[in-house]
This record gives sequence, C-alpha cells and structure tokens, in this order.
Amino acid sequence: MATTPAPPPPPRIPPRPTWDPKEQRPSLPWLRPTIRIRLTLLYGGMFLIAGIVLLSMIYLLAAQAISTGNQPPFKIVEFTDVRVTSDRCPAVNQGELPLEQFNTEIARCIDLERQAALDSLLSRSLLALLGLAVIAFAFGYAMAGRVLSPLGRIIRTARAVAGSDLSRRIELDGPDDELKELADTFDDMLERLQRAFTAQQRFVGNASHELRTPLAINRTLLEVHLSDPDAPPELQQLGRTLLATNERSEQLVEGLLLLARSDNQIVERKPVDLAEVATRALDQVRGEAATRDVEFRGARSSVVVQGNGVLLERIALNLVQNAVRYNVPEGGWVEVTTGTEQGQAVLVVTNTGPVVPAYEIDNLFEPFRRLRTERTGSDKGVGLGLSIVRSVARAHGGHITAIPREGGGLVMRVTLPL
Repeated sequence: MATTPAPPPPPRIPPRPTWDPKEQRPSLPWLRPTIRIRLTLLYGGMFLIAGIVLLSMIYLLAAQAISTGNQPPFKIVEFTDVRVTSDRCPAVNQGELPLEQFNTEIARCIDLERQAALDSLLSRSLLALLGLAVIAFAFGYAMAGRVLSPLGRIIRTARAVAGSDLSRRIELDGPDDELKELADTFDDMLERLQRAFTAQQRFVGNASHELRTPLAINRTLLEVHLSDPDAPPELQQLGRTLLATNERSEQLVEGLLLLARSDNQIVERKPVDLAEVATRALDQVRGEAATRDVEFRGARSSVVVQGNGVLLERIALNLVQNAVRYNVPEGGWVEVTTGTEQGQAVLVVTNTGPVVPAYEIDNLFEPFRRLRTERTGSDKGVGLGLSIVRSVARAHGGHITAIPREGGGLVMRVTLPL
C-alpha cells in the first residue's frame, strides 16, 4: 500500500528588517537653515570679510607710516640745564642722565607711544567693525526678506493648491525678473491642471452614467430571466454565470470610479468616529465571515477624525473584506482595533492567513495586483481594494502601512490626523 507523502512544511516568514529604508530621519532645524538665513549669512559674511581685509590694510599702512620700531626722527646732541618730565616714560625723570642713555629712553618712549597708537587704532577699528557687522547682518536679513517675499507668495499659493483649490493664482506684479517668470510659469501650470481636473471630473460623471446604466439593465434582465420557473436548468445556470460576471463588472466600475474620486483631497470634512465606521464594516462582512469560519476580535475605542464618512467606511470595509477572504481555511480570525497613537488616529486590521513575503507588500497596493494570482480569474475581488484604501487615506492626509504577521497573515495599519 502506497503511503501518502507528508505535506511540505509551511514556508517560514522572512525576518523583518531592523530599519525602514523609506523612513526619513528628522533633521535638526538649525542644520537646514532657510534661504533667507543663508542669504543673510552670505551678505553679512561678505561684508565681514571685506571689513577685515580693509582693517588689515589700514593697520599695515598706519604701522608703515609711523615707522614702528625705528629710531626717532631726532637726536639730542647737547643740552644744558634741561629737565624733562613724563608720566608715561618715568625713566626720563631720573634727574640728570648721560646723553646716550637719555636718547635711548626718549627713543623707547616714542616707540611705546607709537605702539599704543596702533593698539588703540586696532581695538577701535575692531569695535567699529563688530558694530557694522551687526548692522550688516540685520540689513541683510531685512533685504533678503524683501527679495524673497514673492517666493513666500508662491509658497502660500502652492499650499492652497495642495488643498484642492486649483482656482488660486499667484498673479505676481513687479519687475520682469526670475521670480516673476517662475510665478507666471506656475500660474500657467495651475491653469492646465485645473482644465485637466475639470475634464477628469466631467469624464467621471459621464462614465458613471454611461457604464452603470447598461450594467444595471443587464442585471435586471438576468434577474427577470432567472425568476422564470419554466426556464431550462442549462439556461438558469448560464444566467447565474452571466449575473456573477455582470456583478463583477459593476464592482470593477464602482472601484475605478471611487479610485478616481479619492485621489483628490477631501474638501468637505465632518467629524467621523472610526470605531463606528469599523463596526459598520464588520456588520457588513459578518455573514461572509461566518461562511468562511472566520472569527472577529478586537476592542474598538472611540476616536473622532475629520473626513468623509462614506470613504472612511470604504477603508474599513475593504480591509476587513480582504482580511476575511485571504484567510486560513479553518479557524481563522480577524482583529480590528481603533485608537490613538502619538496624537493620531489609528485603525489596525490583523488577520491570520498565508505567509506574505516582505518584498511583496508594496505590490499589494498596486491596482489589479494580488498575491501569487493573475490579473483575472479570481472570485475574491477585482484587485482594487488596497489601492482604494491607500488613495482614500492619502486624500485624508494619512497613510497605510502593511507588515507580515508572524505565522502568516498581515497587519494593516491606517494612520489619520485628528
């Protein structure tokens, strides 16, 4: 009797990297100064260097002019009954000195006075240079701010555009310089983007009508045909197959339209409780989970975010559906939790399931991509679920990350700003 070979052991999950290559390390703000600070340092530094060079030249010329260290321009050859007194040169006050020693003391005194004059010139020049440097840095900071003020206007307009306000324009006035050319180019780009987004919205609206209508008609005709009790079994089986194909096409159209709409920022935001959203998603998938022997777990804490409730519910629904459908055949579970971490709202969906290699995580978020499956021929969806989740999360200013779970399955973490 032939023995059945033992099944191969399940693949071991690859070790998680200890660092994230996509993670950007926070940089210290004073190590990356703004353009205004750099221009200020450039202006002030150039003035400081020029002042130091000028001060050095004046010092050298003054030292050369007064001939420091040389003999005095005169020499006493004879004197009678001459008394000299000096507070700075006390050596000449010692009564009658020999003529040579007297001349030596006079030369030394003159040399000290010259050196004192140079030291006074240097110290006062340094103080003046320091004061002028402070004034130069302040003036450079003010001038840099004035020169870069059009750039600030461009930045504010760009931020407004990032909030989906494509009607904003810079309309910069002033001389025809590089900044005005940049502003005009940016305005032209915004004009083209607005036309493109308007055309896209018009296309989405038309596609919603043109694609949904015939699919709805097909579904109605197929349902009417299936409701006929006199229809042959072969035709009923064909009708059910066509109805499933039609339903799949409707899901694909809805997913594509939702993906196109969710790529933009959410303009109208309302308070939405993530715990309520997650509970609604669980209620919708509870029947399918019972059919697949999947248990729901997790505690959901109330956390309110600003956003679109329908789209946020789509995030939770897609994640829970994927967690149920891509699970183990028996005894699987899905854990859904909500809460706050580091000042942000977090929705975490964890499930049991097949082992997912870490290098295939990024591919899961691409449209029509599934783990080890082809683009078509699967009854688990149309391959847009995680793409829609990522687009909706980005539209709300958040992001989604996925990591393999030890033993199989995934841990999906959606982070949204409060």
